[in-house]
Amino acid sequence: MEQTTNAARHEAGAAPEFTEPLHVGRPNLGDRDRFRQRIEGALDRQWLTDGPLVLEFEEALAQVAGTTYCVAMCNATAGIQVAARAGGLVAGDEVLVPGFTWVATAHALDWIGIVPVFCDVDEASGTIDPEHAERLVGPRTRGILGVHVFGHPCEIDRLAELAARHDLVVLYDAAHGIGCTYRGLPIGGFGAAEVFSFHANKYVNSFEGGAIVTNDAAVAHRARAMRNFGITPDRKVAFPGTNAKLTEGAAAMGLTSLESMMDFAAANRDNHGRYRAGLAGVPGISVRRQAADEVANHQYLIIEVDAPVAGIHRDRLHELLTWNNVLSRPYFHPACHQLLPYADRPERYAPLPLPRSEALADRVLALPTGTAVTPEDIDRVAGLIRRLVPNAS
Repeated sequence: MEQTTNAARHEAGAAPEFTEPLHVGRPNLGDRDRFRQRIEGALDRQWLTDGPLVLEFEEALAQVAGTTYCVAMCNATAGIQVAARAGGLVAGDEVLVPGFTWVATAHALDWIGIVPVFCDVDEASGTIDPEHAERLVGPRTRGILGVHVFGHPCEIDRLAELAARHDLVVLYDAAHGIGCTYRGLPIGGFGAAEVFSFHANKYVNSFEGGAIVTNDAAVAHRARAMRNFGITPDRKVAFPGTNAKLTEGAAAMGLTSLESMMDFAAANRDNHGRYRAGLAGVPGISVRRQAADEVANHQYLIIEVDAPVAGIHRDRLHELLTWNNVLSRPYFHPACHQLLPYADRPERYAPLPLPRSEALADRVLALPTGTAVTPEDIDRVAGLIRRLVPNAS
């Protein structure tokens, strides 16, 4: 079989498919000259944090998100923490979160004393299951933190209905969601607030950064103060706060990235189509689709590996791709509730078996995409996967 042949070549030290590593999440850079101009302006003004570039970035983000307010943050983890506090959640409250998410979603709450209670997901979308969430609502439940996984929007209307029945605060981890839509409306304006990430591996990046977007004036007011030690515009300390401000350098990169956002999205969309064509018909391998009839940023290229059909387990495919310098990523494995900070304390986090979250964590694999990946790269990766899957023709 091809897998056996490739594994033997691996053991024998044969040359990998790619000489240079092909990464997941290689940064999109945008117009370097425009970025340098912005940096020079910041240096000339001698205003290096939370200045005019940050304000411009916030205004541009609010326009993309279709929201009235935007509060830029040093990163999305701090953004979730500040959004939770600004939304009225306090230490000891329980908040429902999906088991299938990056660990930062739960960590952000746990770090400030809010208890993440893990909920299963819909296997098709990967997002929090409203029916399971409702069964988990208890006397200390005060909120829901949905995650738009891989840019696929949560069932926002159903979560809003659930929240109304139980008087819960709804927040969204929209780290993957900028530029995506739900029922034709931009991700950003749902719930009490949504939080974007602009980490370097996101398709819009600010080196490192995030933002809270909302249509709630009170949430925005509190969040803006809380990111700056609780200081309000009149220079009074009105709330407990932290230091989560964004630098002018990060805002310069964020603005530059936003200017090329549509080009980045087009490249991702083309890559997605090319992967789908290149992997069509490979048994047990499927490319995850985005939400039907919605705008998607295709930031992540996710395949699912059905091991019994493909004849190879996801982990073995990941190992062989890595040896061939295709640095795929098994997002998110183990599932969040299976990680030791939570799994070893069931009396606090109630990490009951979440079969759909665990099944997804065992099947999905992210492949390289973005502007750093060429069409020829994609063809070679698809061809390599075809060779590695024993049951491929």
